[in-house]
Amino acid sequence: MTIRRILIANRGEIAVRIIRTCRDLGIETVLAASEADLDAVPARLADRTICVGAPQSSVSYLNVKAVVSAAVMAEADAIHPGYGFLSENVRLARSAREHGLIFIGPTDANLEAVGDKLRARAHALEAGLPLAPGGAVDAPDRAVALAGTIGWPVLVKAVGGGGGRGLKLVTEPSCLVEAVELAMAEAGSAFGDSRVYLERFVASGRHVEVQIIGDGESVIHVGDRDCSVQRRYQKLIEEAPAPDLPDRIRETMREAAVAFGRQLNYLGLGTVEFLYDREREAFYFLEMNARIQVEHPVTEAITGLDLVAEQIAIAEGRKLRLRPDDIRFDGCAIECRLNAEDWTEDFRPSPGIVETARFPAGPGVRVDTHVEAGSRISPFYDSLMAKIIVRGEDRKAAIGRLRSALAVCDVSGVKTNRDMHRALLADGEFAEGGVDTAYFARFLDSHGRSGAIGPAARPGPA
Repeated sequence: MTIRRILIANRGEIAVRIIRTCRDLGIETVLAASEADLDAVPARLADRTICVGAPQSSVSYLNVKAVVSAAVMAEADAIHPGYGFLSENVRLARSAREHGLIFIGPTDANLEAVGDKLRARAHALEAGLPLAPGGAVDAPDRAVALAGTIGWPVLVKAVGGGGGRGLKLVTEPSCLVEAVELAMAEAGSAFGDSRVYLERFVASGRHVEVQIIGDGESVIHVGDRDCSVQRRYQKLIEEAPAPDLPDRIRETMREAAVAFGRQLNYLGLGTVEFLYDREREAFYFLEMNARIQVEHPVTEAITGLDLVAEQIAIAEGRKLRLRPDDIRFDGCAIECRLNAEDWTEDFRPSPGIVETARFPAGPGVRVDTHVEAGSRISPFYDSLMAKIIVRGEDRKAAIGRLRSALAVCDVSGVKTNRDMHRALLADGEFAEGGVDTAYFARFLDSHGRSGAIGPAARPGPA
């Protein structure tokens, strides 16, 4: 089926990103927007906007009935959920199909298989992927015995979600029962599923992910990315390809991601995430994100692909348009997330009105944003304002280009983390490449900041 009109069930920069590809393809766009976003940039760019509720996400962007009703009202052919919100929600996918709409994403079976982390681990095991030692926790008081067989320290992780919610690092047996109880409460509140499991903690781990595309029969990969620069499991900087990764590990990891996709008969775009243990020179399956990722532009930058266009083609029922030999990886790309927050004050969100917004441009520079002078940064949503993406012939050139781009980036009226990114790019450990997930805490300590402690920030896109 040819898609002629798409309802975009999202906001911010990803909504603008989807609109851009739809324009290139001659597809009409209808934006499902909350009351807070009716005058935002995506609403002005879309061909039509339909209000789906009040500013609170729970009654707008997370309201399955409102989103599907908007798509039916607009006589859309399909729904694109972007990332976050309802992007991996099987209820939305199922309801869309029940109303004769195409869900631009994986099948219901795919979503169910990877949305439950224990089920995903079981599929990964069947596909032959390596797993970090771990297991389900039936009750808090049974966790200590299980941890003893896994090995200390351990992570307590939510079965039904991610983004750092319901996740606890435990180093002492005496603290485990309380940590499990807290994780179960957080998971139940955030995901409606209080189940948790334990996994052995890898102290020097790197977060590396592989982008895959499938048509329900064939699956290919389009390279890897490194997302190890994180604060509380929220990514700050992403790179493609992953730097300083042994060739043997890179190829085996990519093959493992494809094997996992084949195990699921995967349809659409997805990311298989791994933890690379530098000390053991081994990697472990973490999870799969069954949607487009925030960091997809770095893959596009080094391959020349439009991943949203590939999503739409698959949703129309086409077979894969790419073969492994068709994909060429050219240079290095780095993306940083420009957020409205004060990184010197424990990353306090900084909502308000943007007074000036000047973003970099030029060869090898791309900016994905929904912000301009006069834009309102709402307290209701995550603080992502823009993604600044650069490509260079190698990593050193990409870092230099990103430093230059940030030097001319100027957003006023709200606080931003621009200067934090500039300091990161000038840091010697980051410049060497291959930092682990504990790197950012070390960086903050060396700069005398308090961002590694304090109350959790509003969850953002992963």
